[in-house]
Amino acid sequence: QPVKPVLDGEPLYEDHPIGFDAVNQGYSNAHDVRRFLYLDLFAGAFGHTYGHHTVWQFHSPGRGGGVNLPIGYWREALDAPGAWQIRHARALLESRPFLSRLPDQSMVIPSSVHNAVPGSGARRIQATRDADGRYGMVYSSSARTYLVSTDPLSGDALHFWGFHPQDGTYEDLGVFDRSPRMEISPPFLGENMDFVLVIDDTQPQFPPPGTGLAAARATGAKVRPF
Repeated sequence: QPVKPVLDGEPLYEDHPIGFDAVNQGYSNAHDVRRFLYLDLFAGAFGHTYGHHTVWQFHSPGRGGGVNLPIGYWREALDAPGAWQIRHARALLESRPFLSRLPDQSMVIPSSVHNAVPGSGARRIQATRDADGRYGMVYSSSARTYLVSTDPLSGDALHFWGFHPQDGTYEDLGVFDRSPRMEISPPFLGENMDFVLVIDDTQPQFPPPGTGLAAARATGAKVRPF
């Protein structure tokens, strides 16, 4: 006490051997970077750092094999996909009141089956919301249908948006009368396709999520009262 800001200072770096075992487990990728980023921030971290396995050691042609089998060289790694994608998280969070945000897993309806949907570990779903319930966000690290609870949110009508961590685009999913439970279907299916659901109370009239960098995308996700 008092509660202090926390950041993840060394998450899984991009293009790093998973478990330090490139031969048997391969390398991390941009999805892994995004997963740690959004899970950290939505769970309450104040900040997050990005790292690349080739950049930290400035691996170059004249430096031998490098440490832990780096892929390529550091100058090219400056343009790695994850390095460009992490900015979308900041744009998303700063498009809503930032300092009133807190983590709230009560927005995610748990499965009655242990470790099933909505998932755990690499398939975790993490929720965050405004302290006054004006908005909520749910990050799903794999694209599966799941249920959200609107109980922690304010407003009789709710505006649903989809936000894509891969490129910072958004989808306007429409305005719905409040229902205690809503079924969310991402616009695609896949174990390495992450997705952010944004739910706004209609009264504050927030702009599209990620405004400033974001562009509109054709709607593919679906929302259904449950």
